[in-house]
Amino acid sequence: MKYQGSPVFTHKQNDKVGVLVTNLGTPEAPKKAELKRYLKEFLSDPRVVEIPRLLWWMILNLVILNIRPKRSAKAYATVWTERGSPLMFHTVDQTNGLRENLQQLYGNDLVVEFAMRYGSPSVDSVIDKMLQQGVRKLVVLPLYPQYCASTTGSTFDAVAKSFSKRRWIPELRFITHYHDNPDYIKALADKIRDHWEQHGRADKLVFSYHGIPHRYLLNGDPYHCECHKTSRLLAAELGLEEHQHFTSFQSRFGREEWLKPYTDHSLKAFPEQGVKSVQVVCPGFSADCLETIEEIAEENREYFLDAGGERYEYIAALNADPSHISALTKLLGSHLESWSLTSEDTEARSKLAKARGAEN
Repeated sequence: MKYQGSPVFTHKQNDKVGVLVTNLGTPEAPKKAELKRYLKEFLSDPRVVEIPRLLWWMILNLVILNIRPKRSAKAYATVWTERGSPLMFHTVDQTNGLRENLQQLYGNDLVVEFAMRYGSPSVDSVIDKMLQQGVRKLVVLPLYPQYCASTTGSTFDAVAKSFSKRRWIPELRFITHYHDNPDYIKALADKIRDHWEQHGRADKLVFSYHGIPHRYLLNGDPYHCECHKTSRLLAAELGLEEHQHFTSFQSRFGREEWLKPYTDHSLKAFPEQGVKSVQVVCPGFSADCLETIEEIAEENREYFLDAGGERYEYIAALNADPSHISALTKLLGSHLESWSLTSEDTEARSKLAKARGAEN
């Protein structure tokens, strides 16, 4: 059979609404073998690395996968916890919080699950699980506030690939970004204000976002613009003057030019410019992960202090903070409000199937 049906489907099955939240993914353990498997899936995605496939296959399989997994495993080991990968347990907590909030608003028949674009649980396996539960209307929320083809676009690819082989396609809504959502901006601003209340302010507040190759911007990717809009809205919400905040981009890979200014270069230069204290926040990350904890909170701290800086603080991501869950609940609610499945759909389908002699 070319198109998959559900082995447990019956025409009497109640129709449900589903919410699928997704994030990037994480290896299953901080070990070389697990990292190699994860990195191969991640870096094989043509959305992530846009260079000719044959050339990239050679670089990836003959060079990168023979070097990087061991180094990455050591880095992951420094952030691994009793609950596993920070990105994983934060995503679990976020999903649980959203499920509780949304079911209070829309009833227990609302199905809320999470998936990872790379690794486990896969987008395909979770969609299969939701469809078997009777989900006929689905909202997908990639937890990337700013749209980027490498992240949000890739998530859509995975969702579309899953549905391309299925017999029954649910009504689908895909949230592409929420970089300027007022509730998201306020949640971030409140997080920063809470940090200020406990630790005071620094000379400069740095908004650091994950970087992408500069040519992606030239090819029409809106990511750079959406990052800067988030920064502008945050600065306005916090009442910051221009010299009090700074937007930069982290995590370069390869030799080509990426979005500038680079976070590490900027932090190394600040002390000579008279900036002796900085606080760094990453508004593009819905949850703390290897990149925010190891690279921003630790590695870049050393760069700044070694260059003559005196005080460096990383402000954690929103994670499962109540304000974050509330903001995402409202965002999802704006897409769910017009969806009110009733038993009429199920009853009508069941009667028709019975009249035509359908076995299920």
